[in-house]
Amino acid sequence: MTRIIGIDPGSRRTGYGIVDAVAGKVSYVTSGIIRLPEGSLPERLDIIFKGVSQLVEQYGPQEMGIEEVFLSHNASSALKLGQARGAAIVAGVNAGLSVGEYSARSIKLAVVGTGGADKSQVQMMIVQLLKLSSAPAEDAADALAVALCHAQTSRALAATGASGYARGRLK
Repeated sequence: MTRIIGIDPGSRRTGYGIVDAVAGKVSYVTSGIIRLPEGSLPERLDIIFKGVSQLVEQYGPQEMGIEEVFLSHNASSALKLGQARGAAIVAGVNAGLSVGEYSARSIKLAVVGTGGADKSQVQMMIVQLLKLSSAPAEDAADALAVALCHAQTSRALAATGASGYARGRLK
């Protein structure tokens, strides 16, 4: 069994989703949102770091998947998102997790079957794939989608005998 934490980073809300992957089957463990108060960016980054660290300690995942920063017309927003993402990655790496990074398109493709899916389609597929009784909040559903994408990618790599990702991804 491999336990995977998926992270949907944000400077206001960071979604997380944890799944167990066993022999090609994935099951739901937990999901939620680290809500960040108003305040300085350094304070919010500290909350993300501590929140992800606490989740890793509590649930004991071995691997992490995280969404890559997408290009934005607002450079300030993209920089804040990148910093939130960095805080989450450092929490995972500090705990010894291998980290896989995925574009929004590849996550949607893995979960919905099309890279152009909208958030409601992702939520619907998360409910179906993980047999949930109701849809999680958007950020939590996105994080679960990251975890499912990571599980699928890891399974494909194992099947082909590949040892990891290029460009500093999962090793």
